[in-house]
Amino acid sequence: MAALQAATHRTIAVCSRLQPALRGLRTAWAPARQPGAASAAQLQRRAAASRVVMASAETEVAAPAAAAAVPDVTKMDIRVGRIVSCERHPDADSLYVEQIDVGEAEGPRTIVSGLVKYVPLEEMQNRSVVIIANLKPRNMRGIKSNGMVLCASNEEHTIVEPLTPPEGAAVGERVWFGEEAEQGEPAKPNQVDKKKMWEEVQPLLRTDAGRVAGFDGQPMMTSAGAVTTATLEGARIS
Repeated sequence: MAALQAATHRTIAVCSRLQPALRGLRTAWAPARQPGAASAAQLQRRAAASRVVMASAETEVAAPAAAAAVPDVTKMDIRVGRIVSCERHPDADSLYVEQIDVGEAEGPRTIVSGLVKYVPLEEMQNRSVVIIANLKPRNMRGIKSNGMVLCASNEEHTIVEPLTPPEGAAVGERVWFGEEAEQGEPAKPNQVDKKKMWEEVQPLLRTDAGRVAGFDGQPMMTSAGAVTTATLEGARIS
């Protein structure tokens, strides 16, 4: 729905920007006041106006295509973590409050996840997960959440499974897509929020037919292999 709305807004904007050129074209091609064939000067003006409109249209059509380029997933700081403790949120029945080790000197992060309906509490304990580490902290019913546990879900959102790093993946290591050497520095949380980086990246995160998590067809990799999900194929990740 968000992608459709964005495309609609771009189309409206393109049409709006083309209006001046179209008005000029209508003026140039207006019938002469005197009957008879158009003068050479009129024909030249018409040809020039047509060229302007065509150039404007080509520019405006090319701009959305460029804007639709694949977003830079390396701006997201996606890491392997391990849940060291998990408990029910005291004020929200659908939320867990997890302490997740992502290899930081200051200790585990507090992350709040809406997984109560999907994952039993005992299965959350000591579980290896994949988190986004550079989102702005959010207040979740009175508890500040410093990240997000990435999960795959079916279209009906009746099955939700946390992504699973392979055995041997190091706590705190950053995952990559494509070539490890190509990953750049992650963006700061304020940049991620201001530029809506997560909103751009998320629609291209899915599992494949082999249950491997990926971005735009490239597998999500760690030093020990690919990140997977338990059962979901072709599922969205968020």
